[in-house]
Amino acid sequence: MTVLNTYKDVEARRLTFVAEFDAGVDRVWQVWQDPRQLERWWGPPTYPATFDRHEVVVGGQSRYYMTGPEGDKARGWWTITAVEAPHRLEFDYGFSGDDGEPLDPADAAHMVVTLDAAGAGTRMTTVTTFANPQQMETVLAMGMEEGMRLAMGQIDGVLAPVSR
Repeated sequence: MTVLNTYKDVEARRLTFVAEFDAGVDRVWQVWQDPRQLERWWGPPTYPATFDRHEVVVGGQSRYYMTGPEGDKARGWWTITAVEAPHRLEFDYGFSGDDGEPLDPADAAHMVVTLDAAGAGTRMTTVTTFANPQQMETVLAMGMEEGMRLAMGQIDGVLAPVSR
């Protein structure tokens, strides 16, 4: 498993994941920038993601849904707030309605992704700061912590060279 550590700071409303990959920073950046690669890991294995829109520019919008084993769809959105390719990506995010648009943009969490060289590989740190304690409690009760661990565990497969 690629996730080394998970830190939960309830008082600061923060959830942090630290993972390492046997690929360079530029290559790991692609799993965030390219929506087809992002689909291969964003969401746990039983809830694969489909991105209808993914604009990795400041102010850019992403719309996606994750399809569950029974065909149910959980929808989400991102608004990109900072891009420093290939080392940093920040976005606000939350739940979407059936139309793919945010249910409540004011109830957004904020994620900061940093990619740093670690030997020949890359250390990826993701820090989510929740809007309020209730939001954090809700998503943790929904299984976000385990879901993100499982999702990030799929990145190695995305990074693996394609054999011919």
